[in-house]
Amino acid sequence: MSRLLFVVPPLTGHVNPAVGIAGELAARGHEVAVAGHAGVIGELIPPGLPLLALPETLDEADRATIVARSRALRGAASLKFLWEDFLLPLAAAMEPAVDAAVDAFRPDALVIDQQAVGAALVARRRRLRWATLATTPAELDDPYGVMAGLGRWITDLLRDFQLARGVPAVEAAAGDLRFSDELTLVASVRELLRTPEVPGHVAFVGSPVGRRAQTASFPWEWLDPDREAVLVSLGTVTREAGGRFLRAAAEGMLDLASRAQTILVAPPGLVDDLAAAAPDDLLAAPIVPQVDLMSRLSAVVCHAGNNTVCESLSHGVPLVVAPVRDDQPVIGEQVVRSGAGLRIKFGRAGPAAVRAAVTSLLDEPGHREAAGRLREAFAAAGGVAAAADRLEKLVA
Repeated sequence: MSRLLFVVPPLTGHVNPAVGIAGELAARGHEVAVAGHAGVIGELIPPGLPLLALPETLDEADRATIVARSRALRGAASLKFLWEDFLLPLAAAMEPAVDAAVDAFRPDALVIDQQAVGAALVARRRRLRWATLATTPAELDDPYGVMAGLGRWITDLLRDFQLARGVPAVEAAAGDLRFSDELTLVASVRELLRTPEVPGHVAFVGSPVGRRAQTASFPWEWLDPDREAVLVSLGTVTREAGGRFLRAAAEGMLDLASRAQTILVAPPGLVDDLAAAAPDDLLAAPIVPQVDLMSRLSAVVCHAGNNTVCESLSHGVPLVVAPVRDDQPVIGEQVVRSGAGLRIKFGRAGPAAVRAAVTSLLDEPGHREAAGRLREAFAAAGGVAAAADRLEKLVA
């Protein structure tokens, strides 16, 4: 059996796919550990999966400041902020701690999140075997488009980061820390890409859902078998800035109460008045067992976060997407291009827009048919089992 070390950034959406694959490998008898920031991700690591805690680089106040500043940014400004103010400072702080974790755990290979570039630097500099875990396919789908200069800026930024930390110039120029040239696992399916041709070491593994640290309780008896069910969720980060959108969605969905119940993931207090006035039609909760709910849903309204999109499409559930920033516009475009959903504007959509989009999903069979075709693609991709198979070949 082999020893594999997963390295993740302090972002929930990046941790769950890693934990799913790590859990599968552990169940097969491999020695597996996760290196990450316990203060942010500790509750996401299931029992029995060791967590090698990296030093906390930000306190709650610093983290809140970064989130607050990022909320107002879009497009190129948002991506520059992500790299300059979050990912590269995180990488610099992570580098010595990952070095120490490698010395302590002595892995046969590392599995490194695409945004944990400090760990990729360690792997490249020490010439260790490593795989990239891309928890979004955006970097493989021409994410910069007309902003080609931005793509070059990020490439140059990562090259300079390597040069400053001891990677030889030839290797720094030839290798991108976002992509292992041995194995890159992508949490999606190639059918969603504009151009599905990729190098042979890139493997699409669908929706890598596996063990979770905890599953939220849910009043399953609340679901009405004679009505459809619609989930509205903005993920773990966006929802804090999405109060207006979530309330508009709740109001719009209540107009469809005769045919659909709404499960809305929202902070306490945001729509409590609406839920109290229509307790059989609207259920609001800060956390729900999203994966378990998918088989009961007819539609999902979300921010085009890749985890939610993949979990929905792997169950054949069409989506209404309202992208906000980062990779979400790319993922949202993939959903619309595939025919499995519709896009509305996050900053402008009111109750009527949400209601109209969901009505179209429920009434027009084409969206569900497209989602059904993608469900077959996700099933063929293999999920956590396929990812574990590829990693076993890497360390064989």
